[in-house]
Amino acid sequence: MAVFSLMGCTNLDEKVIDEVLGSETADPEAALAAAYGQLGDGTFVDHGNVFALQEYSTDEALLPTRGSDWGDGGKWRAMHEFSWDAGSDVVKTTWNSLNFGITKSLTAISSIEKSNSTNRALFLAEAKGLLAYYTYTTIDLFGQAPYRDPGNINAPIQIRKAETTIDALITEVEGLIPNLAYIKTQNTHAGRFTKQAAYAFLADMYLNRAVLKNKTAGSFNFLETAVNGSGTDMDKVIEYSNLLINNPNFSLESNYFHNFDINNDTSKEMIFSVVQKKNTDKTSDNDLAYMSMERIQKPSPDNRGTNASCITPEFYYSWNGNHDDPRFQRSYQYADGTWFRNDGTDISVPSSSKVEGTGKPWFHFNRGLQVGQQYGPKILADGNFDMTADGRIKVYKLFTEKNTTLAADFTPELNFDNPSESVFTQAQINRGVRNFKFEFDPGYGNNGTSGMDVPLYRLGTIYMMRAEAYLRSGNVSAALADVNKLRTSRTNDALKNNAPGVAIASLDANTLFRESGYELYWEMYRRKAMIRFGKFDLPGTAKPASQPYRRIFPIPQATIDASKDFTQNPGY
Repeated sequence: MAVFSLMGCTNLDEKVIDEVLGSETADPEAALAAAYGQLGDGTFVDHGNVFALQEYSTDEALLPTRGSDWGDGGKWRAMHEFSWDAGSDVVKTTWNSLNFGITKSLTAISSIEKSNSTNRALFLAEAKGLLAYYTYTTIDLFGQAPYRDPGNINAPIQIRKAETTIDALITEVEGLIPNLAYIKTQNTHAGRFTKQAAYAFLADMYLNRAVLKNKTAGSFNFLETAVNGSGTDMDKVIEYSNLLINNPNFSLESNYFHNFDINNDTSKEMIFSVVQKKNTDKTSDNDLAYMSMERIQKPSPDNRGTNASCITPEFYYSWNGNHDDPRFQRSYQYADGTWFRNDGTDISVPSSSKVEGTGKPWFHFNRGLQVGQQYGPKILADGNFDMTADGRIKVYKLFTEKNTTLAADFTPELNFDNPSESVFTQAQINRGVRNFKFEFDPGYGNNGTSGMDVPLYRLGTIYMMRAEAYLRSGNVSAALADVNKLRTSRTNDALKNNAPGVAIASLDANTLFRESGYELYWEMYRRKAMIRFGKFDLPGTAKPASQPYRRIFPIPQATIDASKDFTQNPGY
């Protein structure tokens, strides 16, 4: 059982036994399903895993301590204050989750190679694609990743370093394409690693190739000759992006927020996503919606927010002049035409929308960035919403949970008492604009589960990557066209007359960086973009100017102590 357990320090052999993986008789389809399942077993869906490292370390998101909430030994604050180290729990959790993904992918590869399945070539290509994706994410975050030959039980552990592995991964994934399914054929969908997922993944790897080859460098050569010797890295980003942008299976959603709805499996933008099934905690997580709501904000009588994460003033003010952009905010309209405006004019909303599993009324909050006084339902002593005589949900001005005389009035400014520590008193709990980009799923009255699929690559991602590749290649007009395609393809809600977004007249690197935030905020994209654009080391709210070594996270000390195969990253 320990054959595919790459490091004893992470209890991988115990995990493998629990999953009934690693044996020579393992069902290849079950092994492949387990490799896919690890995408959603916290790794890319829980706020404390890859999201924490890719977002809480940036200007887009932070999780401060609010009064007595979310202290947790300072582990969340450390991600934004840049005080993490090799003993940090969030760093260790993410490292272990990604290593579970590598292990399960290797197990799947071994099992499939031993099978006589009629789908052997397809399943093997998918398993190898997943292995490459887990490995790429690991070397991006940690600079190195473990590997063991799945066909040799006596093979030693190999440590794959970012600077040499990135080219090998690109070559490996390009070689998988002939055996991968075209999306929506052979029972595939956006939750499977298809040819189209491979194209998106390759565009991502080529866009970041120069950084991975020397992440602490003062500058990066984005125009290096591509791995196969044909064209530059940016040419390859454009080539693979074209295969997706020109594919009739994909188109930009006019309602930007449909990409983050509970039913976003119907979005035409989805290329590769984590499929969530909200009936099981193991394959589902509601964190991306739950973490930013105030506790007093209740989508159903059985649900509430958690008064935690927010965005920084820097990111909020980057939207100045763009509050009419359809990606900034969207109001909710009920089936009978009632709008929830969240501006104090709402008296009641229908209760016809019901929570799956409980049948209780569902209150739909607006989407996007929430600032100012908040409104919503009130819970009565019997645990139900306060309703009108004709059965509608009454709407009230909201006050914070622990200080019932303090209005829930979110402010852009954070104003920490100690500028280097993201800590608030209970009286300061309103500080920070909250992000309701992802729809809160109240299914079964459970705060922790969701049926929303988490996008890893969608068409909006591809347009933004191609725009950057065009800009870095000197084709500013083509880059501007892609940015404006994203801007003008989205439309506002009917309260704003369904008006489309407005095109911009010019583009430079700083503008493109800002636009990437508009399109991709809170999608585990920001850290990579900040490093490429030279923004990651700069000081910000509760974040000091940092040294380049912080662009890579440390290998957890438990791994260093238990395995002689790893060496600690410089600076730690």
